[in-house]
This record gives sequence, structure tokens and C-alpha cells, in this order.
Amino acid sequence: MSVLVGKKAPDFKASAVINGEEIVSNYSISQFEGEKYVIFFFYPKDFTFVCPTELHAFQEKLNEFKALGCEIVACSTDTEQSHWGWLQMSKDEGGIQGITYPIVADTTKTISINYGVLAGDYAYDENDHLTATGPMIAYRGLFLIDKNGVVRHQIVNDLPLGRNVNEAMRMLKALIHLETHGEVCPANWDEGKTAMKATHEGVADYLSKN
Repeated sequence: MSVLVGKKAPDFKASAVINGEEIVSNYSISQFEGEKYVIFFFYPKDFTFVCPTELHAFQEKLNEFKALGCEIVACSTDTEQSHWGWLQMSKDEGGIQGITYPIVADTTKTISINYGVLAGDYAYDENDHLTATGPMIAYRGLFLIDKNGVVRHQIVNDLPLGRNVNEAMRMLKALIHLETHGEVCPANWDEGKTAMKATHEGVADYLSKN
């Protein structure tokens, strides 16, 4: 797995479904650089079971993320046509109808590879034929990207383990607090709780009060 924290988020141009219905080509998250935070998350497959719970959970919080200047962008290795089809299915049928944030189609799997979340490997056999081991789909990777296009937080879950959207929100708020107040966020920090100065005195003062 790649550790991208502190590095520029790998850019890409790929097809995507936006606004729940429109297929576009050459979609890129670099369009937000200088203006917005981005939470870019991968999920394994369309038409599965844990995945729609995550996509709907992000949609439920979408206005809160946008209010903080953050765009949500999803990605899997399925085609844009598969994304579009799933978006036409109702929630009751296991679909993701109502999702309005972009869903990127990583059909070449290069985005997943560049972000270090592809579950599986390519190799050449003794006859120099390309082979693949593993499911060759994306793990549940999530990347918080700042306004300079730098990854500030990442987490990768195995395929069966869904993520906590509230934790993604907490990390975004922690980053905004750091940038706004110059204070670091200690363990279990959440909005409204005390942060601290990144000094020995700041740590001592925080620990004495908590």
C-alpha cells in the first residue's frame, strides 16, 4: 500500500457520472485545487451490499461537507455505464438513486494503482503472458485532500469493512481547525473540544486540563 499523506494527490482524467445522471469524460479532481477540499473515496463494486450503504451515507452528509468547502468524489473500477445503471435503481432495490456527487469510472485500474488501493497484482508468467492475482478491484480507500492538492489523511479498509462517514467529517474539521487556528488536534478531538499548541508547554497545559 502506498502512503500518500504529505504528497500531491495523483491526478487523473477519466469518465464519470455527475449529478446522478450525466456521463462526462476527462473528469479530474485537480479542478478543485486552490478552491476546495476533496474527499476522494474508493469502493469495490457497483451492485453490491456494503457499498451502497457508504455511498448513501456520504450523500446524507453532502450538504454539511459542501458547507465546509469540501467536495465528495467516489470511484470504483466499474464502467461509467455500470455506475449510471446503478444510479437508476432505487434504494429499496439496493441501488444508489439520489446520489448526486461524482462517481469516477476507473476502468483501466490505473487510478486505484496510483492511490495504492488495488486489491490484486499484475505479473508475467513463465511464458511472458500478463496475469492477475486477486479480485483486481479497489479496497475501501479514502483520501482527504487539501486546497493545495496535498493528501492530509488516508485510510484503507478491507473489502467487507464499511467506513465511518462521521470520522471523515471529523478529520476534515480537524484540518480546518489546524489551518484556521494553528492548533493541533489531540486524540479524540472533535469540533468544540479543546485543541492545543504544538509546544511542550501546550501539551502540558492540555494534559493538565483533560
